[in-house]
Amino acid sequence: MEIERKLAELGLELPAPPIPAAHYIPYVRAGNLLFVGGNTGRLNGQPHVYAGKVGDKVTLEQAYQMARHCALNHLAIIKSALGDLDRVERFVKLLGFVNVAPGFTQMPQVVNGASDLFIEIWGQRGEHARAAVGVASLANEAPVETEVVVQIKE
Repeated sequence: MEIERKLAELGLELPAPPIPAAHYIPYVRAGNLLFVGGNTGRLNGQPHVYAGKVGDKVTLEQAYQMARHCALNHLAIIKSALGDLDRVERFVKLLGFVNVAPGFTQMPQVVNGASDLFIEIWGQRGEHARAAVGVASLANEAPVETEVVVQIKE
């Protein structure tokens, strides 16, 4: 429970794992990899704290916070899949989609909200390959959506 202790030290609490909003499952395990599907940072089923396009209705700082919420949801799903966050060997890949207003180009800084949290908790094992992509819209006006792939300790 070392990882959950680190979360507590950061003043963070895992939300309930999000319930899929359509026809998909929250994760798929393939060998020692766990693929966690996308989520938009709604915590405990509550509406988005911020909604709309980043660079218009949502600031860079607010979008960063929403990416951090996405990361917490991923951790909740990983814990439900593995039973213990200490079973994560390392983060392999993070893919972030940012709902951008025309001209907004700071997608990497938004997705840092998730990256920074993984690195704060896991250190070097939280570092990962990544893409941060600007998109025209996301479901329910979410400013950010992320998905992750983690390697599991055998």
